[in-house]
Amino acid sequence: MTAVQTSPEQHGDASVAAGQEQFPAGAQVLVRDEVWLVRNAVPTTDDGTRVEVVGVSDFVRDQEAVFFTGLDTVELIDPRDTRLIADDSPTYRRSRLFLEAVLRRTALPQSERRLALADSFLLDPLPYQRRPAELALSGANLRPRLLIADVVGLGKTLEIGLTLAELIRRGRGERILVVTPQHVLEQFQHELWTRFAIPLVRLDSVGIERIQREIPAGRNPFTFFKRVIVSIDTLKNTDQYRHHLEQIRWDAVVIDESHNLINRGSLRNQLAQTLAPRTDALILASATPHNGDARSFAELIALLDPAAIRDPENYRAEDIEHLFIRRTKVSTEVREQMKGQWADRGPSQAVHCPATPAEERIFEELAAVWLPRDGSPSVSSVPLFPYTLLKSFLSSHAALKATVSARIKTLEKKDDPRATGAELAALRRLAELTADLTEADSAKFAALVEQLKGIGVGPSSDTRVVVFSERVQTLEWLATVLPAALGFRGRTAKDCLRVMHGGLSDEQQMRVVEEFGLAGAPVRILLTGDVASEGVNLHRQCHQLVHYDVPWSLIRIEQRNGRIDRYGQARPPQFRALILTSGTEGAKDDTLVSERLLEREDQAHRSLGTAEAVTGLYRAEAEEKSLIQDLLRGRTVDESLDGRRSGEDAGTDAMDDFLADFFGAVGDEPQAGDGTAAEESAHETAGGATGTEVATGSVLPRLFDSTAHFLDEALREVYPDARDRLDLDRDEQSGLLSFRPPADLLHRLKALPVDYLREQRLRERLLVTFNRRLAQHSLQRAHEAGSTSSWPEISLLTDLHPVVEWLTDKVLVRLGRQEAPMITAEVAEPTYLVQGVYSNALGRPTVVKWMGVTRSGAVDDDMVSLLRRSGVGPTMANKLRHRDPAPLAAAIPAVLEAAEAFMERHRDAWDRPLRESIERHKLRLGDWEQPTLAGEHTKRRLTDLADDLLTTGQRPMLRVLAVLLPDPDAPPAASSSPSATPAAL
Repeated sequence: MTAVQTSPEQHGDASVAAGQEQFPAGAQVLVRDEVWLVRNAVPTTDDGTRVEVVGVSDFVRDQEAVFFTGLDTVELIDPRDTRLIADDSPTYRRSRLFLEAVLRRTALPQSERRLALADSFLLDPLPYQRRPAELALSGANLRPRLLIADVVGLGKTLEIGLTLAELIRRGRGERILVVTPQHVLEQFQHELWTRFAIPLVRLDSVGIERIQREIPAGRNPFTFFKRVIVSIDTLKNTDQYRHHLEQIRWDAVVIDESHNLINRGSLRNQLAQTLAPRTDALILASATPHNGDARSFAELIALLDPAAIRDPENYRAEDIEHLFIRRTKVSTEVREQMKGQWADRGPSQAVHCPATPAEERIFEELAAVWLPRDGSPSVSSVPLFPYTLLKSFLSSHAALKATVSARIKTLEKKDDPRATGAELAALRRLAELTADLTEADSAKFAALVEQLKGIGVGPSSDTRVVVFSERVQTLEWLATVLPAALGFRGRTAKDCLRVMHGGLSDEQQMRVVEEFGLAGAPVRILLTGDVASEGVNLHRQCHQLVHYDVPWSLIRIEQRNGRIDRYGQARPPQFRALILTSGTEGAKDDTLVSERLLEREDQAHRSLGTAEAVTGLYRAEAEEKSLIQDLLRGRTVDESLDGRRSGEDAGTDAMDDFLADFFGAVGDEPQAGDGTAAEESAHETAGGATGTEVATGSVLPRLFDSTAHFLDEALREVYPDARDRLDLDRDEQSGLLSFRPPADLLHRLKALPVDYLREQRLRERLLVTFNRRLAQHSLQRAHEAGSTSSWPEISLLTDLHPVVEWLTDKVLVRLGRQEAPMITAEVAEPTYLVQGVYSNALGRPTVVKWMGVTRSGAVDDDMVSLLRRSGVGPTMANKLRHRDPAPLAAAIPAVLEAAEAFMERHRDAWDRPLRESIERHKLRLGDWEQPTLAGEHTKRRLTDLADDLLTTGQRPMLRVLAVLLPDPDAPPAASSSPSATPAAL
């Protein structure tokens, strides 16, 4: 709008109160007689528009604040009142920096589907990792919502980071909530900061206590920080946090390991149901996002798009392809792009361990009484319990002792000797057989020691190994006897080993994972339960894994192996499994189940890229339960696995066919023509050509050729005495910048991880660089020998880095309220640089135009090209010639009218791709029927959302940025102007 915009009370216009105000990022507003710079603006239901700002005028300079237009008068400064000023800086540096800063601070429009930042982060250029972000931005869905279901190890965290970065650049990522399992909190936080410069405040148990001490009593902790990462186990406490979560909206919510949300009525499911309707973007991630049940999986998809599936019992992959992407390691695009990036895994080696005499006596007892070889009834009245005993024994005598003791206590409580007497007697015999067993009686323990010594684990070696066991008792027993057996003595016997299981706190689990990933840490052996089989990266310093016992689930075996067999693994992962064998006739040793499962998992991994579809059950717990039931029926492992896939079990064939349609997989390969469907849609919507390339140059309008040059010039402008004021030190050869952060930057650094701030002493000195190789080396060095912190000393400066954002804001406020510089350039007549923005009802830009407008009404809508043709750049001369601003200012109203008329003329063409995409969604909604009141409410809500995404009927927001003036000393032929160049549409 060309007129001033104020609060709804001043206008008395209900439409303004409904969220129609436009406060674009980078614009200046007047509130409480002070000037502020808009960072973000979002409509609210009760208090008008929520405007996030940073102070510009002297009294509030660099202070952050939030205003609501329903409570305060927020004036968007009238562009007709723009004051034209001279720029006395060399090469018009101040003006060029100001224009660049406005370009950087303006959110990309909703119609821009291409990736803008993908090449600027600390990542390998792998197109397959970009495709989730492309799908989220493609317009295939009303909102950026998707389920990333790539198999273990492909880099889902990096794919999430790319997606969040693109949302931030579009003004749709100011408020971010990431929800993960507690043991991967720091790992996730670490990846998003070190790779993308996206800081997340970690609210683990320790973090919450710290925040509660800092914020006022009763304050919603989720309004205190803009971007946070929280453990799902912390957040699922609905009694404590639900009322806070219901009062806040997010721009983006990420839920990792989202298969844990499926069970309806569970606390995790309730949390998801609370968050899903209160966020714009929703990213779910899981390598196993299904439990084999069509309705349950449909409920997970409904969190993303309630109208995607009509019949939750009957739907196909194409119904959700706009929401779902899944690839495996053997997918063509992954396999070809990962050459040299990910070492091929070795085979799973079965290490046979002949049972000791003491163990054979237990095998004999189990075969005679609990699992009779002649098919006679078991002594236990619970059919599955004998297999629980067997699995405990195959883990360790310590685990068997614990299982026997717990069962005895359970039966004794029943106080029914007639019903429980025989089983109690059998349990007591097992207790006697295990009472005096030690590590000397364990064939597996002897084999483990031999194997670990064979791969080099010991006091004089840096070799590391992960040892998995299902049983906590086994882990704790091994922790007491293994170090000494490997030759560790004294303090090293304690330091060489760590134990991790679900009984540890989130802080303890994160500390264990971090230590194991540090080359300088003394830990060599990680004993872990299956709590570490999901999401944890253990591959940085380790490529050796031992299954001390083997889970009776292909999915769980694959998940375990995926901890070291993942993107970034430089050495071929090696897997060993200890297979306890028996000479007792009819004994059910590890060759019966475990060894065969290892072989089947390896076969599935090499042929399909994943083992989860082999049984058609898609859940580790269901696989184990089904297998035990089949063993009770007398089936073999192969008969059990193949029987379900062949449909021998009633009711399984339809379900198997249904899920095979999805997990074969969806989005597995790019569409014909070497471009993804999402990518083609994105380029079509943006009016560009299709193809696999990600065109960053054309997506981001830039006056400076790089962020490095922009920062360089900005430092000279804002801190000409930076060497003294900031103690700035610059290594020209390496590109390293080192300086002492001033107070206003320190305030922004509060969003960085607390451990990172403390360990790298960032409050005292910052080390940053644009040199990607240097930043990567620093990251690698943080995990090498001698490092005591996993946080790198040097961070990569990206467009999202707090240092870059801080300097961008400093540049913007160098000009006063409603000031625009006059620049002498190679133009034939005065040319006004004007920003024009159309927005939707949610306050997001749908069209952004950068124009050059002459007093005669000629318009060029490619301002950056105009500036380059006009010689505006670092080599231009500022002759400090006085120019009278009065006649130039008098023409501003007419210039704005010409700019508005130009935008109105072309608005329909610019709007068409967005409008057509939204109309397709509305047609699909019209076909979606649910015979419930809730279904009709959802339909109306999504229809309203679709309408809100369209450009509003308002006039565009216009802003005068600068004026280009002809150089009186230049010959006419050297001048360039919009009148000489037709408008570029």
